[in-house]
Amino acid sequence: MQTFAFDDRNIAWQTVEGFEHAAFSILHIDETAWIVDLLFKFAANERIALHRHGAAYCTLVLQGELRLYRPDGSLKEIRPVGSYVAGQAGGEPHTEGGGDQDVIVYFTNRGIDGPVYELLDANHEIVATFGIPEFKALFAAQVA
Repeated sequence: MQTFAFDDRNIAWQTVEGFEHAAFSILHIDETAWIVDLLFKFAANERIALHRHGAAYCTLVLQGELRLYRPDGSLKEIRPVGSYVAGQAGGEPHTEGGGDQDVIVYFTNRGIDGPVYELLDANHEIVATFGIPEFKALFAAQVA
């Protein structure tokens, strides 16, 4: 099957120092409705940090395939381009990454009442959180 690249030339990709293999572009933050919409780009054949979702979310894979891994590193799921998934807060910690090409995924996080993401160490201890205040600061830097 032929695959096509999502044209991301006009997207202002950002990174956070210390968080390897991931870039993001914040699209919208609505504090009143508790929503954060963003794009993520995860590197091909790499994995991002172990994390847990703290808010309900929906994803749409725009390019490549999104691979999800259990905390032990075993492959849990592959979501091909065009896949739409709605998920709930909580759940098993996991890592994610691209398949044989960088994956671009639209994420909308809803009903945010605390951290959107909790980044975890190997012992599943929280090492960083990203909630609306952190996304607002990242967004301010993105548009500056």
